[in-house]
Amino acid sequence: MDTVSKVKQGDTDISSNKIWLITGCVMLVCGAGACSGEPPADTIYRNGYIYTVDARSSTEEALAIRDGVIVYVGNESGAQKFAGRNTKIVDLDGRMMMPGLVDGHMHPLSGGLKLVSCSLNYAALTVEQFRERIQGCLDASRDKEPDGWLEVESWFQQNMLPPGTEVDFADLDLLDTQRPILVHSSFGHTTLANSRAMELAGISSSTPDPDDGKIAHDADGRPSGIFEDAAQGLFDGLLPETTDAERLVAGLASLREMNAQGITSFLDASAEYSDVKVYATLQQQGKLTIRSHFAVLVGEEPGQNADEAVESVLQIAREFDQGPITPRPTITVRNAKLFLDGVIAAPSFTGTMLEPYLENRGTDEEPDWVSSDNKGPDPYFSAADLEAFLLQLAAAGIDPHIHADGDGATRYALDGFEAMRKQYSPQNIRAAIAHVEIVDPTDFARFAALDVIPVPSFQWGKPASDTIEGLRDYLGPARFKYIEPQGFLHEAGARIAYGSDWPVDPLDVWFALKVGVTRTNAPDAPARYAGRLGEDPGLSRDTVVRAITINSSYELHQEAETGSLEVGKFADLIVLDRNLFEIPAEEIADIKVLLTVVGGEVVYEAGEMAGQVVE
Repeated sequence: MDTVSKVKQGDTDISSNKIWLITGCVMLVCGAGACSGEPPADTIYRNGYIYTVDARSSTEEALAIRDGVIVYVGNESGAQKFAGRNTKIVDLDGRMMMPGLVDGHMHPLSGGLKLVSCSLNYAALTVEQFRERIQGCLDASRDKEPDGWLEVESWFQQNMLPPGTEVDFADLDLLDTQRPILVHSSFGHTTLANSRAMELAGISSSTPDPDDGKIAHDADGRPSGIFEDAAQGLFDGLLPETTDAERLVAGLASLREMNAQGITSFLDASAEYSDVKVYATLQQQGKLTIRSHFAVLVGEEPGQNADEAVESVLQIAREFDQGPITPRPTITVRNAKLFLDGVIAAPSFTGTMLEPYLENRGTDEEPDWVSSDNKGPDPYFSAADLEAFLLQLAAAGIDPHIHADGDGATRYALDGFEAMRKQYSPQNIRAAIAHVEIVDPTDFARFAALDVIPVPSFQWGKPASDTIEGLRDYLGPARFKYIEPQGFLHEAGARIAYGSDWPVDPLDVWFALKVGVTRTNAPDAPARYAGRLGEDPGLSRDTVVRAITINSSYELHQEAETGSLEVGKFADLIVLDRNLFEIPAEEIADIKVLLTVVGGEVVYEAGEMAGQVVE
């Protein structure tokens, strides 16, 4: 059905929107609306299912925008008061409108670079397919032989086929090339190198593990080619710098990808100066289409103390932070990112645990899972250093955003925030812990008590290679039932905000929201991944919507401006091709965004809505 329906009046076709506009003007000559002196709206959206995400989760029919701000939300007759001669009237034809999505944890420039790089696209691959994909990239860039580095992105290490398959340097050495190769795990915590890469980096059997990193070795004591966490940095000085032009192309690609999914604000959860500069440059070029927030990475430099960490954030903020946000997208630098551990999934086991991982001392046919002596690494900060960092950041008005994957790291982060909360209130400092893949049940209620925001990635809460083969037996049933505890945290009163962690996973927020509700994988996933994950009750549809709108806006200190469709807030909104609340839960993954609006300006349109904003 056309968005603007036609009605016949004599020999003249008149759009129903224009009749609606004329009717409004005639009715309101003496009223308080646009036809009687009040400034008219720039755009009115009518005839919709408008899910406001206000305190009552109310739905309305119409919404009016002036100068990038919402001036009316309500029924159609009320919206007519804001219609003027030049007002654009958009007939939603019953479609669902909701607030724009606010992604509370992602890595957008990395995501953009992966869109334009050699990529394995998170695919489940056999070793042969793994090599074929990489060989294809080598063949397409023969001009880089013999010394040009090849970096391969989005390797889903835990998804190798058959399950449990591991690869090492020898698998890369079989490729038809002399080039040094690095293959980066999509989780961001593991890199696989070929022999040439290790040779150029001077890595041998005697190379020590760096602090907060690990070099894997084979049975003969040789480096296997697997480098975990900080050990990945052993190659940094050898890799060619990405050019400014390449970074701008990647940044623009990231914005387009996010616009298409309905994202209107993001937090770059591990930013460096060069990352912020890309989006600032795009803004100067008039191409910034998303509200851009940056959490500067701190505590990564050896010996960096709290004073130096705060100053590193403030230096970037002084150059790029643009103050209070406006209807047009701006840049803020008011967050800091700290890592406490790595990832809990096999084969890394770099997540910090309260109790040891289990290990199989039997066989694959007759397993015997018993406790090991491996609790993962110690937290990457001492307790005293973490408290000092948090207090110094809070004193400077910087919101701390902590990576904690294991239950040990999560408790450690909560302890640090408990000390911080004795001096700094939630209203002033928004504390967040990203990932929280496993949390001890005794810590569930502490999130609400301390007003600490868990920022999980809902798409991980399903049966898949990283949770079944990568976690189930290594955690044991007592812990595994609490894996990805998003529903448990919500029941305990936590204010959950969603973060995609893109490009750790493909950017697919609607699939993620579906998983948040159902705890199931896609219908076409292998049979071994059928059913629900763990004992977590999952989340309601309203709760997942709030997590990616008003709650993540709260995380970013912009809940007064975004996250719900209410009068006085910025007109950040999206229109969907189906109603999230009226379809089977599994179909939430199939939702497509037809329109994305930021500050009243259309930044993406598709399908039936393309070109349908009528004068």
